[in-house]
Amino acid sequence: MIAGIIVAVIVAILVIAYISAYNGLIKGRTYVQESWSQIDVQLKRRNDLIPNLIETVKGYSHYEQSTLEKVVGLRNQMANVPAGDHQAAMEVSDQLSASLKSIFAVAEAYPDLKADSEYTKLMEELTNTENKIAYSRQLYNSSVASFNLKIQSFPSNIVASIHHFKLSDYLEVPEEEKAAPKVSFDK
Repeated sequence: MIAGIIVAVIVAILVIAYISAYNGLIKGRTYVQESWSQIDVQLKRRNDLIPNLIETVKGYSHYEQSTLEKVVGLRNQMANVPAGDHQAAMEVSDQLSASLKSIFAVAEAYPDLKADSEYTKLMEELTNTENKIAYSRQLYNSSVASFNLKIQSFPSNIVASIHHFKLSDYLEVPEEEKAAPKVSFDK
């Protein structure tokens, strides 16, 4: 009888551990999905701001039409990236961020544009959105790290393999952004 109780207690502990590991994996996967949705929200917000910025810049200059067209093209490309393709979305997003930097530089050449309150407001909104995108990327990678750790750690790795949980991919920094900037005081 005591042996039966001991076996029942051991089985109960194993069942509780299994359920706990499974629920931890579900929770981790949900955090990864939620953190990606935060990135997605910020990317949409930026895409919604871009047409207003383009129109404001167009009103002040006959500035390089090709740069404006490139930003619009990348914005449209961003809208057409498949929902589950996170890496492609971030690649297009990085290209769009680089193109937006060239539009930000336009204000330096056109003081009237720089003084325009609508332009200033849009620039602040875009800068805040870019910062939120960067923060959301960090949150996503932290969520992925936590989830991947659960998938690879004992005993949850057993539960993960039984239920076919897969490792999530980190968002990578583009190679061109890894290079140290060159600073020169020579004239």
